[in-house]
Amino acid sequence: MSLDRGSEAGPLASEESRRSFLGKFASVVFAGLVAPAVLGDTEPVRAGPAAQAEGLVPVVELPEPVEGEHPVQRMMEDLQRALQKPVEQRKWAMVIDLRKCTGCNGCNVACITENKLPPGVTYRPVMTETHGTYPNVARRFVPRPCMQCEDPPCVPVCPVHATWKRADGIVVIDYDQCIGCRYCITACPYSARSFDSGYFYGDFEGGERQPYELLPSPEYGENRTRADGGSPIGNARKCHFCLHRIERGELPACTLSCMGRATYFGDMNDPKSLVSELIGQPNVMRLKEDMGTDPKVFYLV
Repeated sequence: MSLDRGSEAGPLASEESRRSFLGKFASVVFAGLVAPAVLGDTEPVRAGPAAQAEGLVPVVELPEPVEGEHPVQRMMEDLQRALQKPVEQRKWAMVIDLRKCTGCNGCNVACITENKLPPGVTYRPVMTETHGTYPNVARRFVPRPCMQCEDPPCVPVCPVHATWKRADGIVVIDYDQCIGCRYCITACPYSARSFDSGYFYGDFEGGERQPYELLPSPEYGENRTRADGGSPIGNARKCHFCLHRIERGELPACTLSCMGRATYFGDMNDPKSLVSELIGQPNVMRLKEDMGTDPKVFYLV
């Protein structure tokens, strides 16, 4: 194929043919993942057969926000609207955009601070995933809160019924009833539960407990202070979507603290909510869907 720029018969002789050539070239090099605006085409570049065979999904543009409306403002409006409905008509869900997550662990730190979590107890770890084949490799960060499953495997294994799923879909734990058998920790396919062994950060820093470790935790609205021999020490613990914040009209700490705006929260039963809009995207996925747990945490890839 001739690439003579001076010849009218060449493929690059006109603007139209130049764009066509670049479009074909980009679809081969980038497996159809190049945004159409870069090439100036009116139609998006589709992934070729090879890309489809590898399971690649074309990049999907997020919906344009309403002029002047911040996503946090919209989520707050969605939250207020949901709280006006009976609890059984709500279904809380979280959407995490993995294309925006920078792995800063800000959400994890905010969660630990909000819930006064001790050493060894983490509700929202951020995992690092490497994918691709050398030399085309990349890293991806995957925050992993509790999935708040529709059919949670952790619930039926509890011998004292200390954990259950609320009408709004959030799985909770009764610390006073939990006996610390850890069956639920073993049953969770997402490793989303931790065990409170009773350690304090001060135990590793000279043995003196720090004042911030003795502050009451707002979890479940109970304002418990961790003390030797009392709950939640000796109990299973997990993410609860900051239920105490939701019920007073505030977004979860992880959602507000995300500097990349990669975390979204709201009522998936509300078709007007931002999370419902995002869940409807073709590039959405959930972890271990084949297990039939029907998790309420969705990821955009």
